[in-house]
Amino acid sequence: MGFFNEFKEFAMRGNVIDLAVGVVIGGAFGKIVNSMVNDVIMPPIGIIIGGFKFNDIKITMKSAELDAAGKTIKEAVTLNIGNFLQVTVEFLIVAFAIFLVIKAMNSMKRKQEAAPPPAPPAPSNEEVLLAEIRDLLKK
Repeated sequence: MGFFNEFKEFAMRGNVIDLAVGVVIGGAFGKIVNSMVNDVIMPPIGIIIGGFKFNDIKITMKSAELDAAGKTIKEAVTLNIGNFLQVTVEFLIVAFAIFLVIKAMNSMKRKQEAAPPPAPPAPSNEEVLLAEIRDLLKK
């Protein structure tokens, strides 16, 4: 039973929970960026450079093999350069967004460190009275 208790203690640590939340949010963020690149950014770029989709940019290394009826026996072997470009754009957007988040966090951390420590609170009435008694006893 010690193994399971140890695992439970490990799984309930704050760092593991934070990591799990980060992975889930990161996955959702990746889907948002993927949609933004595929549906918002790449179509206008495709129109600007000639009206085609980036996913259609391929270099055929070996043509598809067809039978006498025209059905495909073996698919064509292609280098999907357009897909690579699209994924590269997605990566750059995610990297830039993470850079901005980390930069903002570091900025807030510096502001916290630069803030002067708060002044110590004024002594209470009891402390003042006790100090006066101490001073009288010293005399």
